[in-house]
Amino acid sequence: MARTILVYAERRDGALRRVAFEALGAARRLAGDDGTVHAVIAASGGAAAGAAEDAAALAARGADVVHIADDPALGAYAPEAYASMLGAAIEAVRPDALLLGHTASGRELAPRVAAACSAGHIADVIAIHKDGEGDDISFTAPLYAGKALQRRAFAHGVMWVVTVRPNNLPPAEALPEGGKTGSVVELRFTAPTLLTTLRGIVRKTSGAIDLAEADIVVAGGRGVRSAAGFEPLQALAKALGGAVGASRAACDAGYCDYSMQIGQTGKVVTPKLYIACGISGAIQHLAGMNQSKTIIAINKDPDAPIFSIADYGIVGDLFEVVPLFLEEVQRLRPIPD
Repeated sequence: MARTILVYAERRDGALRRVAFEALGAARRLAGDDGTVHAVIAASGGAAAGAAEDAAALAARGADVVHIADDPALGAYAPEAYASMLGAAIEAVRPDALLLGHTASGRELAPRVAAACSAGHIADVIAIHKDGEGDDISFTAPLYAGKALQRRAFAHGVMWVVTVRPNNLPPAEALPEGGKTGSVVELRFTAPTLLTTLRGIVRKTSGAIDLAEADIVVAGGRGVRSAAGFEPLQALAKALGGAVGASRAACDAGYCDYSMQIGQTGKVVTPKLYIACGISGAIQHLAGMNQSKTIIAINKDPDAPIFSIADYGIVGDLFEVVPLFLEEVQRLRPIPD
């Protein structure tokens, strides 16, 4: 069955987020060979040039039509403006489904748009399935803080709104050289009166790499003992090309900022490699990282719960183990500048 799929290609700091390409890849598979994939990106004034480059990148990876919404109201994220922009895109495309990344803004926009369009909504999807010999589609998403998985499907005749968790679905690949690429068009919409005024943005991150989209995460817990205790973890993360995270216990103790928190009340990460240093493994923390592809745990307590889900465990002092780990990484690969 051919479908028309619309992707909200989220941008951050003037660049497309990786989850936008992952959503685009899912859209291409859902649309089918005869379907159509549309993407919409937001820009404002001076960012329009960058948006054009991003639109070309989406078109080169399988988007048949890329819509650029260029309006001053989209200069900084405001839910009313972005929801209105997505509503205009839906009105123009009339898609069977809208796909967004399961990011902070995606989690806010998806239910707004679903309610406005009387659409069904499934959040935090980590797998998409084509069921049986027919063309029925179902979606897998975690529930109960990741302790179980559910498979859900939409009723026939309703539009779908789906958010996809970063680092779980394969990204769209570049089309073969010389193949047909999509077109880029302007999306016009009337921005609503904003109910909030943005005074400024204070960014606090765990490093240059977005924690939620990092392939490698090195995380510290109460066992790091101080803010200085994160320095070996930061060195290891830099050598591996990853990001640094933390448990809530480390954040509550003042060792690091809450922007680094991973867990049920923090960020959910699904890296290829997760290195837990001095983290006992409370269930709230496990909810934020237990879907990681490979988990290495370093802890002095051999009975720490983190070992029950770890693929590899090291019983030892992180301040002795991590420098050895770093030394070996540096021997195998140079540290990037």
